[in-house]
Amino acid sequence: MKQWTTRKIGAVILSVACLIPLVGCSAESGTASGYKDGSYEGISPNGIHGEIAVAVAITGGKITDIKVTSHGETEGIGSLAVEQLPGKIIEAQSTEVDGVSGASVSSAAIKEAVNDALTKAK
Repeated sequence: MKQWTTRKIGAVILSVACLIPLVGCSAESGTASGYKDGSYEGISPNGIHGEIAVAVAITGGKITDIKVTSHGETEGIGSLAVEQLPGKIIEAQSTEVDGVSGASVSSAAIKEAVNDALTKAK
């Protein structure tokens, strides 16, 4: 009987040890959750025609608004990314979203600028 109890205790300890790395993980991992509330500016020098600047609002630890405050993107091409991408990022609570078709450089620069702002919000 003593050996059975030792095995049981060993199994419990092993189970707990396996669960320890999972502590702190959640469904929100990789999202905006945990950012400090406020408004943060971000910049990317990699727009198709130079710098793209954004203002990102965080409320309740989540991205609630993104405004592209300045850009030199081509009207009808890069400007589509300026119009569409902020909404996609807010909806996903992440910059890990698809770029706008035909505006990959502009999309990448907007994501880079948003990531710059989010870095400041940590």
